[in-house]
Amino acid sequence: MAEEELATETKEKEEEKQAPEFPNTVTIEDAGPCKKKVLIEIPAEAIKQTTDEQYEELRKEAALPGFRKGRAPRRLLEKRFGKETTEQIKLKLLADASKSALEDSKLQTLGEPDIDFENIELPAEGPMKFEFDVEVRPEFKLPKLEGIPVTKTKYEATDDLVDDEIERMLKWSGVWTPRDEGAVELEDQIIANAVIKIEGIEEEQKLDNTDILVKQNGFIGDIPVEKLDEMLVGAEAGDTKETSVEIPKTYFREEYRGKKVDIRIEIKDIKWLKPAELDEDLLQRFGVEDEKELREKTREALQNRLTNQGKAEMAEQIYKYLLDNTDFDLPLDVVAEQATTVLQRQYTNLIMQGLSRELIAEQIEQLKANSEERAKVQLKTFFIMDDIADKLKIEVTEEEVNGHIAQLAIQQKQRPERMREEMMRDGSLAQFRLEVRQNKCIDKLLETAKITEKKPEKPKKAAKTAKKSAKKAAKKTAKKTAKSKEK
Repeated sequence: MAEEELATETKEKEEEKQAPEFPNTVTIEDAGPCKKKVLIEIPAEAIKQTTDEQYEELRKEAALPGFRKGRAPRRLLEKRFGKETTEQIKLKLLADASKSALEDSKLQTLGEPDIDFENIELPAEGPMKFEFDVEVRPEFKLPKLEGIPVTKTKYEATDDLVDDEIERMLKWSGVWTPRDEGAVELEDQIIANAVIKIEGIEEEQKLDNTDILVKQNGFIGDIPVEKLDEMLVGAEAGDTKETSVEIPKTYFREEYRGKKVDIRIEIKDIKWLKPAELDEDLLQRFGVEDEKELREKTREALQNRLTNQGKAEMAEQIYKYLLDNTDFDLPLDVVAEQATTVLQRQYTNLIMQGLSRELIAEQIEQLKANSEERAKVQLKTFFIMDDIADKLKIEVTEEEVNGHIAQLAIQQKQRPERMREEMMRDGSLAQFRLEVRQNKCIDKLLETAKITEKKPEKPKKAAKTAKKSAKKAAKKTAKKTAKSKEK
C-alpha cells in the first residue's frame, strides 16, 4: 500500500512539474464540417518567462567583444540579437501553445494547424492572442452492425461465360490495326495532334501523335473529357475537333483544378483492335497444349474470379449499408487533398482483386475522371471502417500483411519480397495494410449478417445489344458525315 501511495505522489509531482506555471486561455469553436477554430491567449507572464529563458540560453553561447561567454549584459544581447531572438521566441510560443492546445483538447486532427506565422507579432507588453483553423475527424454514430441484410449471388462459370472470356483474351492479345476506310467507332484508338489551352496559362500545351482511346469518359493527355465518344465517333482521318471542359475542383492534378480547358485535336490515324487468332503460337503463349486445356484453365480461373466477385458484391452491400446509415459531412479541401490517396487505395484494391495491369490501368483512368465523388465515398468509408475496427478490436499483424503480399505475388508472378519492396517505394504498403484491415472488418460483419442467396442475372445479352447499338450509331453518324461532305 505504501508503494502505491508513493507512486501516486510521484506521479502527481511529475504532472505538477509538467503543467505550465502560467497556463494559456484556449477557446475552441466550430468552423464548419470537420473544422474547428482554436483561439489562444498566451499570458504576459508566460511571454516574459520564455523571453528570459531564451536570453539566458543566448547569454551562455553568445560571444561579444569585451565579455566572456555568459557575462554579456542583457541590454547588449537585445541590441545585437533582438530581432532574431524575438522571432525565435514568437515561433516557440506559437508552436508550444498550439501543440498543447490540441493535445489538451484531445482534438483528432487530420493535418497540421493552419497558423499564419508571418502576420502574428510578439507584443511589447500584455498577452499574445492568435487563432487558427484545424481540420478534425468527423463525429458520427455507427449504425447497428449485427444482422446487416446481404444478398449472395451464386456465380457459376458457364460455357457461355467461358466463351466470352476467351473472346476477351483474344482481344487483349490482338494488335491495333489501321482502319483504312470508314469513320471512328467506339473503342477505337486514334492518333492525333492535340492543342490544350488551360485557363490562366498563356502557353498552349501541344501533344504530337498522342494516343486517344475512344470511350464515353476518356482522356486527352491528362485532361478528363466527358462524352468523348460523342465528340469522336463518326469522325475521319484529317478531321479537326474542338471542345471545352471544366476540370472538377477536386481533380487529382492540383494545377488543373476548377479550370476551363479548351482542346483542339487533328485526327491523323484511326486504329481498331484486331483480335488474335487462336493458333498454335497463341496456345503456347497461354501455356496450354490445345483448346480443350485452354477452356479448362479459363473455366477454373473464371470460377475463382466469380467467387471473388460474389464476395466483393457482398462487401459492397455492407459498405452501402454503412454509408447510407451514417451521416456526416466532409469539407471540400479535405476531399481535394485526399484525391491522390483515394486513387492509390483504389489501385491497391484492384491489385488485391487479381486484375491484370491492363485492366487496372483502364479502370484507374475512369476513376481519375470521377475523383471528387470517389474521394468523398472513400474518405467516409475510411472513417467509418476505422471506427468499426476500433469497436470490434480488429488489428492487422505483420504476418497477415506478408501473407496477403505472398498471395498477390503468386498471382502477379513476382517474388513476395520484391513486391513488398515495390510497395514500400511507391508508398502503397500503408494503404495495403488499411485494405487488409478493412477486409477483416467486412469478414467480421458478414459473420453476423442476414444473408439471402440468389441466382445470377444474365446481363450479357443486354451488354452485347448495347455494344451493337453503339456500333450501329457510329456507322449511322459516319454515313451522315459522308453525305454532308458530298453535298
